[in-house]
This record gives sequence, C-alpha cells and structure tokens, in this order.
Amino acid sequence: MGQTPPILTMTGIGKQFPGVTALSNVDFRLFPGEIHALLGENGAGKSTLIKVLTGVYPHDAGEIELAGQPVSFSGPSQAQHSGISTVYQEVNLCPNLSVAENIFIGREPRRYGQIRWGELRRRSTELVGRLQLDIDVTQQLDTYSIAVQQMVAIARAVDIDAKVLILDEPTSSLDASEVQQLFQLMRRLKEAGVAILFVSHFLDQVYEIADRMTVLRNGRLIGEYMVAELPQLELVSKMIGKELQVLEQLEEQQQKRPPVATLERGTPVLDAEGLGRSGAIEPFSLAIHKGEVVGLAGLLGSGRTELARLLFGADKADHGRVEMDGQPVSLRGPRAAMARGVAFSSENRRTEGMVEELTVRENIILALQAARGWSRPIPRRRQDELVQRYIEALSITPADPEVEVRNLSGGNQQKVLLARWLITEPRLLIVDEPTRGIDVGAKAEIQRLIARLADGGLAVLFISAELEEVLRLSHKIAILRDRRLVEELENTEEIDTDRILQSIASGVVVEGEPV
Repeated sequence: MGQTPPILTMTGIGKQFPGVTALSNVDFRLFPGEIHALLGENGAGKSTLIKVLTGVYPHDAGEIELAGQPVSFSGPSQAQHSGISTVYQEVNLCPNLSVAENIFIGREPRRYGQIRWGELRRRSTELVGRLQLDIDVTQQLDTYSIAVQQMVAIARAVDIDAKVLILDEPTSSLDASEVQQLFQLMRRLKEAGVAILFVSHFLDQVYEIADRMTVLRNGRLIGEYMVAELPQLELVSKMIGKELQVLEQLEEQQQKRPPVATLERGTPVLDAEGLGRSGAIEPFSLAIHKGEVVGLAGLLGSGRTELARLLFGADKADHGRVEMDGQPVSLRGPRAAMARGVAFSSENRRTEGMVEELTVRENIILALQAARGWSRPIPRRRQDELVQRYIEALSITPADPEVEVRNLSGGNQQKVLLARWLITEPRLLIVDEPTRGIDVGAKAEIQRLIARLADGGLAVLFISAELEEVLRLSHKIAILRDRRLVEELENTEEIDTDRILQSIASGVVVEGEPV
C-alpha cells in the first residue's frame, strides 16, 4: 500500500449540526485492493463520515479526493456514478422483483424502449458467475436469505464499476456460515482491486477480514492502524476511552456498589435459563435478585439490547425459559412482562420512548394507562397526583406537567421516561443507556436515582457503554461479546475497567477457558 496512492483521501473533515460537533478534523485514507475497517462506538462519527463522503451531508471543513481529483458530491446518486457504492445493513432492493431485475434496475438493456429480458438475464448470470455466486437470477429476490440479498446488492454495485465499496454493518443479521460466504466475496473483490470500507462492531470479524482500521471516538480521529499490529485489548481501549467523565460530580459514588454477598439472595426476581433468539443473541443464563443491580458490559453490537428485549418480551425467544419468583412464566410480549412487574426504558428515547407531541404528564402516564387498558382511563385528578409526585421525586425541570416533552433537555426527557416506568411500580427495571447523550449533572442525578431504587429493593438490569458507570452502580457485571454472554463477575475490589476490557477483547469465561 505504501507504493500505491490511495483511491480515496479525506483530509481535515469537519461537520457540525446545531449545538453538536459531529466530526472534527478527521482524516481517512482508502487504498485499492484493501479491506479497511471503520470502528468506533455509537456517536463516534462513523455514519456521519460515510454520509459526508457520499454527499448525504455537505462537509463544513476539509477536502475529499477520489483517484487524486477533488470531489464534492450532491448526493449518493452522484457518488455512485463516480464509483462509490454503499450497501447498507437493511438491503435497499425490491424483494418482489427477480435477482436479475434488481441487479439492473434503472439500467435495463433496452431496444426501441422495450426491456431486452433475455440479455438482462444473460448479463446477470455472467455477473454472478464471475463473482462465483450460486444464484438463480430468475428467482424472486425475497426467496433468498438476507445474506444472498446483500450479495446481490454487492453484485449490482460491482456492475456499476464501483472503485469504492462501502459495507455498512453487512453481517449484523447473518449467521456464521453466511458471514463466511460474504467474506469470500469480499476477498474476491479485494483481489480484483476494489477498495472496501467495512463498518462493523464485531471485532473478531474485523481481525479476520480487514487489512487496516481507522478508529473514531466522539467525532475525532483516534488513529489509523494495521490490523495485524494492534491487539484487540488496545483497540477496545481506543474505541471506548478510559477517562472518567463525571468524576467531580460523582465523588460520593466513586466507591463501587456493595458486593453481591451483602445482599439478601433468596429466590431471584427473574431467572433466565438458556434464553436466546436465533440471529439476535446466543442462549444465556442470568439471574437478577431483589435490590441487585446487574450491569451489562460490552461493545455496541455485542447483544446488550437484544438480551434486554428478550427479558421484556419485546422479542420472542426461541430457546430457553424464564422464571419469576421461582415460577415459570411466558413473556409473550411487553404487556405480559408489564403485568409481571417488568419495565423497560429503551436506549432510543426518540423513536421508542418519547412521544414528543405529548406533554410531560401524558408521557409519564402512558405505560400505566396501557397496562390498565384504554377502556379504563385514569381519572385526571389521579393523573395529576401521580405525575406531580414523580416530577418532584426526580427533580424534572421545568416542573410544569403540561409542557410538551420535546421542549425539555435530554436529561429531563430521560427522567420523564424513568418516571413513566416507576409509576407502574415495577419489580424489575431494565434501563438501556439511560445516561447517553445527556449532560454531566443530569447523568449524576440519574445514577444516584438508580442506586437509590436498588437500595429500596428494586431489581435493576443496567446497560451502559461507559465501563466506569457500570462499575460504580453494579453489584454484578455480565459481559457480552459478539452476541454471547461470555463472563459474569461479582463487582469486587479486584475488578476494574482493565479487567472488563480484557474480557470484552478476549472472550474469556469465568474459568479462564476461551469461549
């Protein structure tokens, strides 16, 4: 690569949105015939960098060169015509059309305005044959698996003469054999000189397929590395960072939660045995007791949210069983889980949490009203009493229940979400990234609230990408890697962020045997 000039160069890229610096002085290089991984946690700037490259967003600073020539695209279509094609996690093709039609959609061979179907099928067959894909191009696309559909999308990109192929989380819905099938195609394209930008949260896959990697964190370039020269533990450290972000505001919480041994164990509030869902998370076992905070640690994409959704019934398990208070239960959906006293505050407060057009009061009572049924409306006086109690208890600002929730800060919106679930008086509270994207003061308040709730006897499953936060709040830490629960640790004095990072990077179980 040192002798060959890069096909793509991005220099000093900056991108700002109102109140947010998404990218700051980011450099990126991509060479012909290489697979280059773009890595970073959620919010690191990966998607923004790709959207700047393909013209979805204009960049505010910096320069982009393709094959040595300055470029600035007005949109993905112009980028594609210049040789940059993107295949997204969600395949953007037409499932009701044939493979051949999808490959040539918008570019069908024609004569006198009529599609030449024989030539379309012949050229499609030649293309998939050249890529060594065993696909019948006459079959409807949706008769094939997601893996094959992604390969059809890649074949289309190759036929458009892509110089740069961007694969955005292409393996997120694939099983192990499908991943290998995709990797074989990627290697063939690499040998043909195509430059591949590979975005993934699966580190084992990155180390298997990629030549180089670029790491972003909080919109800034951390570095560019040869994959063979950067150990996984160092990579994880660079992706996450180890700075303690809320040290001054959390002085009273710097000591970790009391160890599990100090709790009254008894029968678990919830006990999952061999619970799993194909394509989402491997079977796992996990018990959560009264007054216990169980922290889930792992990189984005490791299966944290998938585990939580199974326990709340938002996704249906196809393996294992669940007991609550020692009795088998069937969590067929969120309503069944809520009836058992399980509450789930999602990480995505905009699309799965807040109803921005509603007031603070209406948002807070939403879960309780859903549990009662819409045919039994909560009397307005009772609504006012409950909402005012939780506004005061959680210090929600402004304290006006009739303010539209969209006008609150991120931290106060998160408090409204917590109030929504606490008002149902749950026995198990699942909170997924409750402090993401909020200011330091609000983060400290929410952490104190969770600790106080556990002290009052509430069982808590706490998910966070910030390892220091997990260590501060958790009695026990369950570590996930590549959609598997690989280790469970009691939060003793010997456990620190380095110990957790080591487990995330190496996938070591408690006994020390590799998973």
